[in-house]
Amino acid sequence: MSDEINRKVTSIFSRHNKDLPPVGNEHVKFYAGFNYVRIDKDTNGKKFNEEHLLAYAQRCHYIVRVMRSFNNETFLYNYDVPNEDLFKFIKSFEENTLDGKIIEIDKYFPEDLA
Repeated sequence: MSDEINRKVTSIFSRHNKDLPPVGNEHVKFYAGFNYVRIDKDTNGKKFNEEHLLAYAQRCHYIVRVMRSFNNETFLYNYDVPNEDLFKFIKSFEENTLDGKIIEIDKYFPEDLA
């Protein structure tokens, strides 16, 4: 996804959280306990291509930072989680396979690393 789309979505949520009136057709909706914004076209005004989005998703990895306490000390664990395993990773906290508190989730592309 482009940084421009990410900035636009962040701006929409920010405006919504501050109870400002929407600009244009930006509508924050609520479903299943979460706010969301639907994006219909990319930054060039073209409809999204399913194959391109799936290929993009396969290249994504996430660094998930988890805080844990042990012997009265706090530690930060950084997990490299492929996109296809992200939900499984998060579910492992619910099932108590992993413990701790998720602090941050950052997206990165391994092939871009030096």
